[in-house]
Amino acid sequence: MHHPRFIIIAAFAVLMVSATGHAATRVFKATLNGSSEVPPTTSTATGTATASLDTATRRLSWEVTYSGLTGPAKAAHIHGPAAPGRNAPVAVPLTGSLASPIKGSAVLTAAQVASLEAGDDYINIHTAKNPGGEIRGQLMPAP
Repeated sequence: MHHPRFIIIAAFAVLMVSATGHAATRVFKATLNGSSEVPPTTSTATGTATASLDTATRRLSWEVTYSGLTGPAKAAHIHGPAAPGRNAPVAVPLTGSLASPIKGSAVLTAAQVASLEAGDDYINIHTAKNPGGEIRGQLMPAP
């Protein structure tokens, strides 16, 4: 017969292998510009976004850099689900400092993960001159 402490340790080891064996990190990238807005803007601003999804915890971490906006960023969000050329409601607000680079993270719902993995989410940066969004980029799985 096994000692109870051995059984607990063995069960913990199996649980840890199981939990870490299925975790993965998925990376998504976006190029932000005015022509991707719906409707397009005449902004010459540009930006890039990189987001990493921990599939075990559903935590999405992002870094968004940009330059050339017509004024300070007033808001920034991940919107979805929507294919390029279509608009969608805010799915995840980017909070904290909106100065470039914008860094943060949030835990997504299962539906939000599915939308992100399908390429149906986009990053949008809003300014006073372009309250509907000045630059936008579709988050796509990185190769």
